[in-house]
Amino acid sequence: MTIVPAVSTQRSTIAIRSENLCRHYRMGENVIRAVDGVSLEVRPGEFVALLGSSGSGKSSVLNLLAGLDRPTSGSVIVQDRDLSKLSREDLAKYRLHVVGMVFQSFNLIPSMTVTENVELPMLFAEIERGRRESLAREALERVGLSARLNHKPSELSGGEQQRAALARALINRPQLLLADEPTGNLDSHTGTEIMDMVRGFNRELGMTVVMVTHERALAERYAQRMIFLADGKLIDDRLNPAAHGGQG
Repeated sequence: MTIVPAVSTQRSTIAIRSENLCRHYRMGENVIRAVDGVSLEVRPGEFVALLGSSGSGKSSVLNLLAGLDRPTSGSVIVQDRDLSKLSREDLAKYRLHVVGMVFQSFNLIPSMTVTENVELPMLFAEIERGRRESLAREALERVGLSARLNHKPSELSGGEQQRAALARALINRPQLLLADEPTGNLDSHTGTEIMDMVRGFNRELGMTVVMVTHERALAERYAQRMIFLADGKLIDDRLNPAAHGGQG
């Protein structure tokens, strides 16, 4: 699959760094500390899993890394960009060119065909129509959807929708793939197929992957590092020897 290159090809020794990262919400008189002083570093090309129970803060951390939310305090730096200092327009460009995102709920646009959904990031990147169509077809062929190019999302199985979402997330060749419970709506066989694809792109393209999951077995199978969160705090950060050794 030919994928449009990212805007910047420079490689830093640290892909992601957060320093005392906090995201607090006020609900009435109560303060919800969704993220409460998280400091971490992720190297380029690492596959990292964020683990924790519901309410642990893992999805909140992912949203901060994606630039979908802003920290209450602290900093989050991705590819040498301090996201807290970026304008709304620059954050949109960051999400377009640097980050690819895959969600549990797929987030495909129902009124568009699969091809049109995959073309969407390229449309925002102002890539001409003929090239968009060609690249989208190649991307969908790569994830096994060559027979579904003109189907709407409602005509696809859950696994096919997640394949399309993965093709869309990778079409602009992001340096960072963020996956929020990517197998949450899939059966175990289909989930394995999707995760094998994610790991393949991680290895083939050197893409940094941060995956949120509550399934420890999934993290142990695929992630090189496992970072555990509870009550918005980082409570453990460990290498996964089995997956780490299998990445070479």
